[in-house]
Amino acid sequence: QVQLVESGGGLVQPGESLRLSCAASGILFRLYTMGWYRQAPGKQRELVALITSGGDPNYASFVKGRSTIFRDNAKNTVYLRMNSLNAEDTAVYYCNANSRLPGTQGDYWGQGTQVTVSS
Repeated sequence: QVQLVESGGGLVQPGESLRLSCAASGILFRLYTMGWYRQAPGKQRELVALITSGGDPNYASFVKGRSTIFRDNAKNTVYLRMNSLNAEDTAVYYCNANSRLPGTQGDYWGQGTQVTVSS
């Protein structure tokens, strides 16, 4: 059974930083592209950042330069560090695992973790 468990969300003040974690089980983690998405109230889910199985990161323009995604294959965990948070970053953040490799195809989602940026 595949599980993606996010943690690290919460209430932060504008300008602060936080680190989200996503622990995966039930998949061959190192073969998956791992991503962070977010969904704000009334808006569609959008990509925040992803990191390929080879360790190449990609960022949405709205977090580029103030966020870092990284993975620890030994711990089956992907992280997202976000700096200089603002109110527009308030959303539920979801972890995604995706693979199109033969024998490991899959697209999985976590339950999400709430991030609220407010003073």
